[in-house]
Amino acid sequence: MPAAEKTPVYLSLGSNLGDRKGNLELILKLLPPAVEVVQTSQVYRTEPWGFSDQPDFLNQIVLAETHLDPLELLAYLKRIERKIGRKPNFRYGPRLADIDIIFFGDRIIDKDVLQIPHPRFQQRAFVLVPLAEIAPDLQIPGTDHTIAELLEDLELNGVELYRDHLP
Repeated sequence: MPAAEKTPVYLSLGSNLGDRKGNLELILKLLPPAVEVVQTSQVYRTEPWGFSDQPDFLNQIVLAETHLDPLELLAYLKRIERKIGRKPNFRYGPRLADIDIIFFGDRIIDKDVLQIPHPRFQQRAFVLVPLAEIAPDLQIPGTDHTIAELLEDLELNGVELYRDHLP
Protein backbone atom coordinates (compact mmCIF):
# COMPACT_ATOMS: atom_id res chain seq x y z
CA MET A 1 0.00 0.00 0.00
CA PRO A 2 1.47 3.43 -0.92
CA ALA A 3 2.25 5.91 1.82
CA ALA A 4 -0.35 8.61 2.38
CA GLU A 5 0.43 11.87 0.65
CA LYS A 6 1.68 14.54 3.01
CA THR A 7 -0.08 17.90 3.28
CA PRO A 8 1.68 21.12 4.28
CA VAL A 9 0.15 22.68 7.39
CA TYR A 10 0.81 25.91 9.26
CA LEU A 11 0.39 25.70 13.02
CA SER A 12 0.37 28.48 15.59
CA LEU A 13 1.99 27.57 18.91
CA GLY A 14 1.48 29.53 22.10
CA SER A 15 2.13 29.38 25.84
CA ASN A 16 1.77 31.86 28.69
CA LEU A 17 2.09 29.68 31.79
CA GLY A 18 5.08 27.97 33.38
CA ASP A 19 8.25 27.68 31.30
CA ARG A 20 6.76 29.29 28.20
CA LYS A 21 9.83 28.77 25.97
CA GLY A 22 10.25 25.23 27.27
CA ASN A 23 6.58 24.52 26.51
CA LEU A 24 7.06 25.60 22.88
CA GLU A 25 10.18 23.45 22.61
CA LEU A 26 8.27 20.49 24.06
CA ILE A 27 5.47 20.93 21.51
CA LEU A 28 8.07 20.82 18.72
CA LYS A 29 9.54 17.61 20.18
CA LEU A 30 6.11 15.97 20.48
CA LEU A 31 4.84 16.79 16.98
CA PRO A 32 6.69 13.94 15.17
CA PRO A 33 6.14 11.39 13.85
CA ALA A 34 2.65 12.27 12.59
CA VAL A 35 3.60 15.93 12.08
CA GLU A 36 7.03 16.56 10.57
CA VAL A 37 8.40 20.03 11.22
CA VAL A 38 9.77 21.68 8.07
CA GLN A 39 10.40 25.24 9.29
CA THR A 40 9.77 27.37 12.36
CA SER A 41 9.56 31.10 12.87
CA GLN A 42 11.42 32.83 15.62
CA VAL A 43 9.63 33.10 18.96
CA TYR A 44 7.65 36.27 19.68
CA ARG A 45 6.47 37.74 22.97
CA THR A 46 2.91 38.91 22.57
CA GLU A 47 0.28 40.58 24.67
CA PRO A 48 -2.77 38.42 25.46
CA TRP A 49 -5.63 38.56 22.97
CA GLY A 50 -9.29 38.30 23.95
CA PHE A 51 -8.68 38.42 27.72
CA SER A 52 -5.95 40.82 28.82
CA ASP A 53 -5.62 40.06 32.57
CA GLN A 54 -3.05 37.27 32.18
CA PRO A 55 0.69 36.86 31.48
CA ASP A 56 2.15 37.61 28.06
CA PHE A 57 2.37 34.75 25.57
CA LEU A 58 5.25 33.34 23.64
CA ASN A 59 4.13 32.47 20.12
CA GLN A 60 5.66 30.74 17.14
CA ILE A 61 4.53 29.53 13.71
CA VAL A 62 5.47 26.11 12.36
CA LEU A 63 5.34 24.89 8.79
CA ALA A 64 4.96 21.12 8.92
CA GLU A 65 3.80 18.20 6.82
CA THR A 66 1.36 15.51 7.84
CA HIS A 67 -0.36 12.44 6.43
CA LEU A 68 -3.27 12.94 8.86
CA ASP A 69 -6.59 14.32 7.66
CA PRO A 70 -7.72 17.62 9.25
CA LEU A 71 -9.86 16.10 12.01
CA GLU A 72 -7.20 13.52 12.87
CA LEU A 73 -4.64 16.33 13.04
CA LEU A 74 -6.89 18.33 15.38
CA ALA A 75 -7.28 15.33 17.72
CA TYR A 76 -3.51 14.68 17.60
CA LEU A 77 -2.71 18.30 18.52
CA LYS A 78 -5.25 18.31 21.37
CA ARG A 79 -3.55 15.18 22.79
CA ILE A 80 -0.20 17.01 22.72
CA GLU A 81 -1.74 19.99 24.55
CA ARG A 82 -3.08 17.67 27.27
CA LYS A 83 0.23 15.80 27.51
CA ILE A 84 1.97 19.12 28.25
CA GLY A 85 -0.62 19.81 30.94
CA ARG A 86 -3.29 22.00 29.37
CA LYS A 87 -6.49 21.92 31.39
CA PRO A 88 -9.97 23.09 30.33
CA ASN A 89 -10.28 26.82 30.89
CA PHE A 90 -12.42 29.74 29.79
CA ARG A 91 -12.13 31.05 26.23
CA TYR A 92 -8.89 32.99 25.62
CA GLY A 93 -7.71 32.17 29.15
CA PRO A 94 -4.14 31.35 30.20
CA ARG A 95 -2.68 28.06 29.03
CA LEU A 96 0.47 25.97 29.11
CA ALA A 97 0.10 24.94 25.48
CA ASP A 98 -2.05 26.11 22.60
CA ILE A 99 -1.74 24.67 19.10
CA ASP A 100 -4.00 26.02 16.35
CA ILE A 101 -4.23 24.85 12.75
CA ILE A 102 -4.02 28.01 10.65
CA PHE A 103 -3.85 26.40 7.19
CA PHE A 104 -4.17 22.83 5.96
CA GLY A 105 -2.80 22.88 2.43
CA ASP A 106 -5.19 24.97 0.36
CA ARG A 107 -8.28 23.43 1.95
CA ILE A 108 -11.22 25.41 3.26
CA ILE A 109 -13.07 23.59 6.05
CA ASP A 110 -16.13 24.83 7.90
CA LYS A 111 -17.28 22.32 10.51
CA ASP A 112 -18.54 22.92 14.05
CA VAL A 113 -15.30 21.58 15.54
CA LEU A 114 -12.83 22.90 12.96
CA GLN A 115 -12.60 25.91 10.69
CA ILE A 116 -9.68 26.29 8.26
CA PRO A 117 -8.28 28.77 7.56
CA HIS A 118 -8.45 29.48 11.26
CA PRO A 119 -11.19 32.07 11.84
CA ARG A 120 -9.77 35.35 13.20
CA PHE A 121 -6.15 34.62 12.14
CA GLN A 122 -6.30 37.79 10.01
CA GLN A 123 -6.95 39.86 13.16
CA ARG A 124 -4.08 38.39 15.18
CA ALA A 125 -0.67 39.98 14.89
CA PHE A 126 0.73 37.13 17.03
CA VAL A 127 -0.11 34.82 14.09
CA LEU A 128 0.58 37.10 11.13
CA VAL A 129 3.97 38.48 12.25
CA PRO A 130 5.69 35.07 12.64
CA LEU A 131 3.78 33.70 9.64
CA ALA A 132 5.05 36.57 7.47
CA GLU A 133 8.57 35.77 8.66
CA ILE A 134 8.51 32.31 7.07
CA ALA A 135 5.79 32.63 4.38
CA PRO A 136 5.15 36.26 3.37
CA ASP A 137 4.01 35.32 -0.14
CA LEU A 138 1.71 32.49 0.96
CA GLN A 139 -1.67 32.99 -0.66
CA ILE A 140 -4.58 32.63 1.70
CA PRO A 141 -6.88 29.84 0.48
CA GLY A 142 -10.01 31.15 -1.20
CA THR A 143 -8.59 34.67 -1.65
CA ASP A 144 -6.16 36.65 -3.79
CA HIS A 145 -4.37 37.97 -0.68
CA THR A 146 -0.99 37.05 0.74
CA ILE A 147 0.15 37.02 4.35
CA ALA A 148 2.30 40.12 3.72
CA GLU A 149 -0.72 42.00 2.36
CA LEU A 150 -2.80 41.18 5.43
CA LEU A 151 0.02 42.26 7.71
CA GLU A 152 0.12 45.72 6.07
CA ASP A 153 -3.35 46.52 7.43
CA LEU A 154 -2.85 45.24 10.98
CA GLU A 155 -1.89 47.09 14.16
CA LEU A 156 1.34 45.46 15.38
CA ASN A 157 1.55 46.83 18.93
CA GLY A 158 2.21 44.19 21.54
CA VAL A 159 4.28 41.81 19.35
CA GLU A 160 8.04 41.73 19.67
CA LEU A 161 10.83 39.27 19.00
CA TYR A 162 11.54 37.24 22.13
CA ARG A 163 15.09 37.26 23.41
CA ASP A 164 15.93 34.58 25.99
CA HIS A 165 18.43 36.75 27.80
CA LEU A 166 16.09 39.70 28.30
CA PRO A 167 13.60 39.87 31.19
